[in-house]
Amino acid sequence: MNKDNRRLSIKELAEEDRPREKMMLKGAFSLSDAELMAILLRVGNTDETAVQLSQRILGGVSNNLNTLGKLSVKDLMKYKGIGDAKAVTIVAAMELGRRREVSEPVKRESIRSSNDAFRLFYPFLCDIPHEELWIALTNHAGKVIEKMQISRGGLGETSADLRFIMKAAINSTCHGIILCHNHPSGNIQPSAQDDTLTSKLGKAAQLMSMQLLDHIIISDKYYYSYADEGRL
Repeated sequence: MNKDNRRLSIKELAEEDRPREKMMLKGAFSLSDAELMAILLRVGNTDETAVQLSQRILGGVSNNLNTLGKLSVKDLMKYKGIGDAKAVTIVAAMELGRRREVSEPVKRESIRSSNDAFRLFYPFLCDIPHEELWIALTNHAGKVIEKMQISRGGLGETSADLRFIMKAAINSTCHGIILCHNHPSGNIQPSAQDDTLTSKLGKAAQLMSMQLLDHIIISDKYYYSYADEGRL
């Protein structure tokens, strides 16, 4: 076969045209159905690349994914290059898609007030004998993207690394940050150290076009809110 007319393997294609590399560079949404299927197949057959084989299979179902989902393992194995492992992989992927359609979306907790923030953190901080510092990261709608423990201290205080907090906030692409820690002593009044942390984090968040929404101090069933006290 003339070198100029021979079929290119996936490895010989430009990197941005290879399905796996294309997904890494541009995201899964940029791939065609055939390219997505090619990632599942990994390799084609002696006559076709994985993409070409995927195109032929999709052509056999009029490029309809619902029809593809009705094919059995035996149906898929009729195509050259599709053994039981590849057929099972395709059927499994289609079944996952079906289950995703009927599953309930994850309901994110919403923070609309200091009481919402208090109830979010209270189960984690209510009964422990030492201080812990937590954050919640929220989107523009006030829904919690993530909550995490930042540090754990002794009976009287805990430490906070602003760089760690901001790294977590940046990685989550959040809009708002809610800070929370507990006072095992029972005194919910903020300390000078609490004030300093609140001030520094508020300024750091503002520099990154984010907002420190509140700093909550929890003790037993009571709490102190910097936002409610107009101190943000």
